[in-house]
Amino acid sequence: MVPPNPYVAGMALTRLLSGSLEVLAAVLIWRYGRVDRALEINALLAGAGPLAMMLATAIGLAGVAGSMPPLKLALILGGVALILIGTRVG
Repeated sequence: MVPPNPYVAGMALTRLLSGSLEVLAAVLIWRYGRVDRALEINALLAGAGPLAMMLATAIGLAGVAGSMPPLKLALILGGVALILIGTRVG
């Protein structure tokens, strides 16, 4: 097996950590078995998804920064910003 690019490895590890937190939260919600506790756990977890997306995107952009035109990088960053803004509205 070919060793992964360090940027790819960083992105994958970020997503594995994020997914592990999601599974842990599900187990805790199941274990407590109460709606009030489930809401507390869910609220604590709400920041992890966007944070993982931003971190994985930043790692990926660092990996392609030298080979991608600045306009494309700016468009990707703008798209990420719009996703974050869109998830906070409403």
